Amino acid sequence: MEGFGGILLGLGDKLAAHVVLAASAIALGIAVALPLAVWASRSRPVARIALGFASLVQTIPALALLALFFPILLSLRAVFGEDLPTLGFLPALLALALYALLPILRNAVTAQANLDPGVLEAADGVGMTPWQRLTLVEAPLSAPFIMAGIRTASVWTIGAATLSTTIGQPSLGDPIFAGLQTQNWALVLAGCVASAGLALVADSLLGLIETGLARRRRWMWASGLAAVALGVFGALAYQNAGDDEDTVVIAAKQFSEQYILSKLVGMQLEKAGYSVEYRDGLGSAVVHSAVASSDIDISIDYTGTIWTNEMKREDSAPRDAMYEQIRAWDMETNGVLVLGRLGFENAYAFAMRRDRASELGVETLADLAPVAPRLTVGGDPEFFERPEWIAVRDAYGMRFAETRNFSPTFMYNALVSGEADAISAYTSDGRIAAYDLVVLEDPKEALPSYDAMLMLSPRVAGDERLKAALKPLIGAIDVEAMRRANYMVDRKDEAKVDPAEAARWLAEEIGL
Repeated sequence: MEGFGGILLGLGDKLAAHVVLAASAIALGIAVALPLAVWASRSRPVARIALGFASLVQTIPALALLALFFPILLSLRAVFGEDLPTLGFLPALLALALYALLPILRNAVTAQANLDPGVLEAADGVGMTPWQRLTLVEAPLSAPFIMAGIRTASVWTIGAATLSTTIGQPSLGDPIFAGLQTQNWALVLAGCVASAGLALVADSLLGLIETGLARRRRWMWASGLAAVALGVFGALAYQNAGDDEDTVVIAAKQFSEQYILSKLVGMQLEKAGYSVEYRDGLGSAVVHSAVASSDIDISIDYTGTIWTNEMKREDSAPRDAMYEQIRAWDMETNGVLVLGRLGFENAYAFAMRRDRASELGVETLADLAPVAPRLTVGGDPEFFERPEWIAVRDAYGMRFAETRNFSPTFMYNALVSGEADAISAYTSDGRIAAYDLVVLEDPKEALPSYDAMLMLSPRVAGDERLKAALKPLIGAIDVEAMRRANYMVDRKDEAKVDPAEAARWLAEEIGL
């Protein structure tokens, strides 16, 4: 696996995207906060409402704020048209700008409230207009305090911007999320170091501007401002240099199998001459909407997920019939082309430690139901909100003593260490065999099938060359090969590899 130094040096594109996003959000926050602060300084009701709203926004977790803009923008498409982006830069920009608002607004309002009344009276006394008083007297006196607010907002925004990965915006959160899911701690550390380093550099430069304004030393604030501008324009130039309308964007959800398959798809397209961009770590709930709106071009999804989450079907259907219905529905409803099934199934299943299952006499979900009230069950962060869990719960009358959420990376560790008695495992996960886990049978067939499918957005659905490049993947990957590739990434010993290496192994295994 690539070492820490190599990973850190390879984060140039993520760093550039992070800088552009954070700088844009702070600039938007300043553009909104400063006029609002001036208005608030002249009206107590406006000050109370503005500060109250900004404080309310701060109570919302940054991740939730980012996620909320997806349905908001989706609903706004009825007004602004289908081209309005719902994922990526726009929702991240709006959410982070709101997050940056409070410290800038509060410092600006406080600075205005503490201006010397005598100075303001003198300005009025010499006949200054309101605009002259604002720009020549109030603004220079308030500037150091406002800069202190901008420094605080910048550090917050740079940190929170790492979460924008979950809604499809490239950032320094990409290596952090990918590293967490694949237990590649060098990747996590590189993302954290880059993000923290960026925050420290930004804070230092903005501190230089603040000091220069407070001491009225032009060279100081001007050099700080020039350095900030140079950094932002440099990042913008770096980012634009990599832009290519023909670039194919490939999505990956937040688990190892998705990272491996996205790299495998990317390798196939690069061999065919395409430029490829990866959007890793997307939330499962947004991936299908993203491919339907062409915010991303290619995703790997699962029949059960589309059947229950997108088509809202509560019944079940034979495996082939389910696939054909999904294929027809997605083309007719969203213009999404389901190119084909990859050949393996990654279904939800309940797994237990062999000794614990033997102790309780549990072999099936029907056996599990009577003892469930004494047990703790673990699931990935979305499982207990998914229709699959509701179907199992209702079919077997399943009631556990406690339900706990874990990231997929740590869910298996929780089972092995005894923090959970059962988990919602994935049948293609290599850790089932590695930890000698028992997968419980589902005699009532409450869980639907989960064939992995290759899905193309409307933007690329008609690209015959692209489809030809991906055709060799259809039906080529059996569950045993996928399980071994997953385990290569998930294992913890010296044989552990990163998703790209596992994808190369998988490509050789299936003869590509």
